[in-house]
Amino acid sequence: MAAHIQASMLPGIFLAFPNRREFDIYAAMQPAREVGGDFYDFFLMDEGHLAVVIADVSGKGVPAALFMVIAKTLIKDHTQAGTTPADVFSEVNAQLCESNEEGLFVTAWMGVLEIATGHMVFVNAGHNPPLVRQAGGSFEYMKPRPGFVLAGMEGIRYQSGELDLAPGSTLFLYTDGVTEATNRENELYGEDRLLAVLGAHEDAAPKALLPAVKSDIDAFVGDAPQFDDITMLALKLSGTDGPREEEGEG
Repeated sequence: MAAHIQASMLPGIFLAFPNRREFDIYAAMQPAREVGGDFYDFFLMDEGHLAVVIADVSGKGVPAALFMVIAKTLIKDHTQAGTTPADVFSEVNAQLCESNEEGLFVTAWMGVLEIATGHMVFVNAGHNPPLVRQAGGSFEYMKPRPGFVLAGMEGIRYQSGELDLAPGSTLFLYTDGVTEATNRENELYGEDRLLAVLGAHEDAAPKALLPAVKSDIDAFVGDAPQFDDITMLALKLSGTDGPREEEGEG
């Protein structure tokens, strides 16, 4: 029941915005246990701005899942109020620190895209560096210095970064369950393998890109057990207008 409730809280209808052709988005989360601490989210703040979020709560099982629900709700509520990404994380951090008897923390990355221009303002709270492929180029890691984790310390003030995405560009977000997936020899999947598989499918739509990455992880891991949640989100800008023709459930 907890797993069903958790899954129902994450966006799961793809195509998510059938009337918007300016962008394409797809996400997936596979928990290591019945319930997990990872989450993703995406939502329109208004007709001109799209917010995307990915996060990873420390710990496993029900405590992490409950903390995930709180963090996800706070981030979305503050973002929909029109607050800047840096201020959202500053305010959410303060609220999470107020009642955190379990001593949990959250790594998180959020970006707010101005759909018409491709300009994105983002904030990173100790999370893995996203990868970006600008139109016609190759995937590269974004490695500006991240801020501190959420719920780790009171009084943290976060700083925003900025990114411009041209039509045809792709943003790929993930949690450390991807790069830290381990095979029977205790080798990590790692950032280089992730970069390589993305490069091999750099023109793919998000709905095809994520399964390609997951298939590569599965081939590497083999029959070794999964110790961490595996969560990914891809956003691709198309730069066109008009309604989409189909909608499915992912």
